[in-house]
Amino acid sequence: MRARALRALKTSAAAVDRLRPPPRGVVVLIYHRVGGGSGLELDLSRDRFAEQMAALAASGRATTLDAALDALAAPAPPHPGALDPVVVTFDDGTADFVDVAVPVLVEHGVPATLYVATEFVEQQREMPYGAPPVSWSGLRDAVDTGLVTIGSHTHTHALLDRATPEAVRVELDTANELIEDRLGVIAGHFAYPKALDGSPAARREVAARYRSAALAGTRPNRYGATDPFRLARSPIQRSDEMQWFHAKVAGGMVFEDGVRRLLNRVRYSGAET
Repeated sequence: MRARALRALKTSAAAVDRLRPPPRGVVVLIYHRVGGGSGLELDLSRDRFAEQMAALAASGRATTLDAALDALAAPAPPHPGALDPVVVTFDDGTADFVDVAVPVLVEHGVPATLYVATEFVEQQREMPYGAPPVSWSGLRDAVDTGLVTIGSHTHTHALLDRATPEAVRVELDTANELIEDRLGVIAGHFAYPKALDGSPAARREVAARYRSAALAGTRPNRYGATDPFRLARSPIQRSDEMQWFHAKVAGGMVFEDGVRRLLNRVRYSGAET
């Protein structure tokens, strides 16, 4: 029943795209897990992920988040015939990122940004959805590939729309300090947990520390018109067959995102992390 409902939603979203094609811009993709075997929508099979990364590599569109931000600062696309960049990002920091996803990224030469919730790594505590965390040594190996950029996802995966200003500062600074101390890199980018926007005070603290901040949105980030602290990202799910993956890479499937956000507003109403 759930699979049929998801397929119907995706089919409807693709139909909306045909009626109203998405604009040009940089597409940022969200992943969480690869090859974890959990059966959750956020956990892709290794083969499906590899097929997607092979397609991105063949298109020549995969780029780093920093290069994408440079492109977005321009008032218009590089030239009419150019393909728009695509950025791969991961949230949280599960063990399968290093064990499964990174070898695939290396095989296809696709760069990625990983936003780490540092408390889970530091304490080696399972993620809320039962996934084991990555280790600091594993993250060092990932960074050494030259393809992985480490960003912050707060320390405890706290939702910053309901945290006090002092709690926000502690969340951001603790994560940044751990990333620098354990990995020897500066976290230049941030992703809001559960892609929920922060309070005005939290947004100011984020802007003071990072070059960019990511939310949700399932739409292209438009050249010359994108706030780098409100980057839209398109979540890739286990139920995304290649046709839906290509639709999201093209900047589409916004209707699916709208339905998901309505459901998540209820789902996360009482949560803190």
